[in-house]
Amino acid sequence: FLIPFCYAPSMTSSAKTPAEYLASLPEDRRKALAAVRKTMRAHLPKGYTETMQYGMPSFVVPLKTYPEGYLGKKDVPLPFAAYASQKNHLAVYLLNVYGDPKLEAWFKAAYAKSGKKLDMGKSCIRFKKLEDLSLDVIGQAVAKTSVSDFIKAYEAGRLKRKS
Repeated sequence: FLIPFCYAPSMTSSAKTPAEYLASLPEDRRKALAAVRKTMRAHLPKGYTETMQYGMPSFVVPLKTYPEGYLGKKDVPLPFAAYASQKNHLAVYLLNVYGDPKLEAWFKAAYAKSGKKLDMGKSCIRFKKLEDLSLDVIGQAVAKTSVSDFIKAYEAGRLKRKS
């Protein structure tokens, strides 16, 4: 499985850290994405690390855990999740949901139960303001995939593409 197109942000940042990224945003976007970050960090399984990747704050499988790197690039950690301020919306990127049909079905059903309207691309959940986002479902989705399970799914997806 590859990073879906919508994971590549239309607005990249030169921030060096997630905190610096958030600090650079207008107050309303900063508050919304700070809440997303807090939720994701609270539910993140052990083993992922937070960094900047592709110009946005990201949670990744560190190279010490997966030295093969993303797409065989030994200097690019395997991306798991991210959040970003885009030109016309805010976004949460959940690559575990994109890469797992069962998890995607669960996610869509849980989101529907939340009463919030889901605006989703392949891995991205787009929203205009925090009230539009089901933080609870985002947190649950993040919590559902261990590092080892994510690596297995990634490798299986890569093998499938090669055959």
